[in-house]
Amino acid sequence: MNVQRWMARREASWRQLEALLTQAEKNGLRSLSGGQVRQMASLYRSVSADLARAKGNGVGQAVIKDLQRLTSRSYSQIYQGSRRQEWQALLEFCRYGFPAVVQQSWGYIAIATALFVIGGLLGWWLAWQDPAFLTLVLGQEFVEEVKNSQELWTVSIMGVEPVASSGIMINNIGVSLRALLGGVTMVVPSVPMLTPPGAFTVFLLVVNGVMIGCVGVLVAQANLAYDLWAFVFPHGALELPAIFMAGGAGLLLARGILLPGPYRRIDALKLYGLQAAQLLYGVIVLLVIAGLIEGFFSPQTWIPNALKYAVGTAIFVALVQYCRTQRPRAK
Repeated sequence: MNVQRWMARREASWRQLEALLTQAEKNGLRSLSGGQVRQMASLYRSVSADLARAKGNGVGQAVIKDLQRLTSRSYSQIYQGSRRQEWQALLEFCRYGFPAVVQQSWGYIAIATALFVIGGLLGWWLAWQDPAFLTLVLGQEFVEEVKNSQELWTVSIMGVEPVASSGIMINNIGVSLRALLGGVTMVVPSVPMLTPPGAFTVFLLVVNGVMIGCVGVLVAQANLAYDLWAFVFPHGALELPAIFMAGGAGLLLARGILLPGPYRRIDALKLYGLQAAQLLYGVIVLLVIAGLIEGFFSPQTWIPNALKYAVGTAIFVALVQYCRTQRPRAK
């Protein structure tokens, strides 16, 4: 290879890339037009090839160092700029995308909430009418321990907050994933059977509602209701809506399979599946925050119950306002 001729032919491309890099470094990647960004990426690839050729053909160290500097600067701008865009997209989703998908899915979330409430009312009524049903759902030993000790089981979190908090997060995220996957099907080994689309999601919501209803009867009979709901309010303001959103995501998947409407079933599943996945992204964040609150704030006995109720109410109001956020219209 004639090194001098090759360098003379390639020098213009190197200087062109350097000019684009200098502009991007001074004024940011957004100062470049779309065509300039594509040109910079193309020049980066060609200069990388030039660097490899220079190393293999005995080109002077000054030229090699110049090409190494250009490729390093190019990599930093192209790939770090891409990462910045990814972070911006994530922040955009948190700010506007998740509230938008909640608003889009409100009907399914409302159905999931109604199923839970129906289960709760049913559990409360049956447990209040028949003590045997209370022990059937919660277990004889647990019921007797609460009634005899006159103490909430939540005190077990004290002293092991980090472990308890992580365990709570994992358990709640697991419940949400099952509620989502139940929209397609679920394996029930004890039967054994595969559930139809949406059936397990409905079952999970109703059963959890029944359990909450039974717990409500138990603490009312043990005169612990005020203390228990003070414990539940701060984290429950996020945890329960997150579970309902996960249930709504499961119902969305079931809708895609059972009622595809004008779409092909596979296309409906893709459409509603994307919507369900976007819901789940936000649900996981809400459950992580709820787990931290439940582990480190809710069980603290030195915090007055009135303050816990106030904090829970404030968190719920903030969540509602956040979910009502609208993306600004372009002027």
